[in-house]
Amino acid sequence: MARRAAVILAGGKAKRFQAKLGQLEDKALALLFGKPLLINIIERISNVVEEIIICVNDETRKARFSEMLQFYSIRNVNICIDEKIGYAKGPIVAITTGLKFTNADYCLTLPCDVPLIQPKVVDYLFKVAKGSQVTVPIWPDGGLESLIMVCERPTIVQIADTLCELRRRRPDDIIRGSSKVLFVSTFSDIRNLDPDLKSFVNINIREDLARFPTRVVVQGPVIENLRLNTSFIGESELKELRTAARYHNRRKFLEASRRFSSSLTRSEERGLKFWAGISSENEAKNLYNLSMRLKDTELRKDYKIKNKALFIKAAQNYGLEAEIYAKNNISFLAKHARTDQLWCQQRADAEIDFLRQCPS
Repeated sequence: MARRAAVILAGGKAKRFQAKLGQLEDKALALLFGKPLLINIIERISNVVEEIIICVNDETRKARFSEMLQFYSIRNVNICIDEKIGYAKGPIVAITTGLKFTNADYCLTLPCDVPLIQPKVVDYLFKVAKGSQVTVPIWPDGGLESLIMVCERPTIVQIADTLCELRRRRPDDIIRGSSKVLFVSTFSDIRNLDPDLKSFVNINIREDLARFPTRVVVQGPVIENLRLNTSFIGESELKELRTAARYHNRRKFLEASRRFSSSLTRSEERGLKFWAGISSENEAKNLYNLSMRLKDTELRKDYKIKNKALFIKAAQNYGLEAEIYAKNNISFLAKHARTDQLWCQQRADAEIDFLRQCPS
């Protein structure tokens, strides 16, 4: 069994990379130093991982990439097509697919547009990952390289799969849902290994291929590695959330609500702010869908009162989660937790407006 694997995400549309006029171009196949971006990455990481997986979104891309690998005489690289997981979309589906495809102990995820990723940096991330569920680079201002992370596969595949079933799209939710996270400072050890920080240079637009961008270390308080530990969510609890999500997707809202309610109770008892927010928010959504089916005004009003309380509770949990990140100067995650908090508060306000309009 491979101990280290790399999962390269190559199924996006790369909208910013496309020319204003003309045929769409697959960014992963764009040439740099006379080779496709994907080949640049594969050649750089092949000696520090035991398995490489490329995740794509359809059969056409898989065939195209297979031809490319054959042309460059590259073997032992697997290509897999993103799974259909509930109604999930985006890179989190590709990450989940890649984690399921391998049996490696630890997996590095990375986008297909970082052609200068340094082998020493990759090796370092794997070495320091032991004892953490997620290891991710952090900038001094609290920004994260959220697509370049080393995951402890057995645990994270469960978390990622659950998030997909819950229709969560952001890859950083994997970080938020993990209990042991190591934030590796780009200011210290990584910069010693990669002084110009080439590993984090992204090819976003066509001009980047000719006029290569650079990464500058921005100023901020995070200049050393930071470890953040929270309570652990168990496999049975994640399974319960996936079951609840599937009931919701089949419009069996009462069954889903019961399971989300149970998950909320357990998450709050253990101080799992992110998962408590997720559970409360989804229970509220279920009750909202149930209320829309009701013709009895008074009964519908009762559901709206419950909805309001659940959305407020979700907002409170996301707010408490944001405070933890803000206290540790992890601004990237604090911002996204506050975004969830604001959305739930707005939904609660909408329920309050409905109740005000109801006849007493």
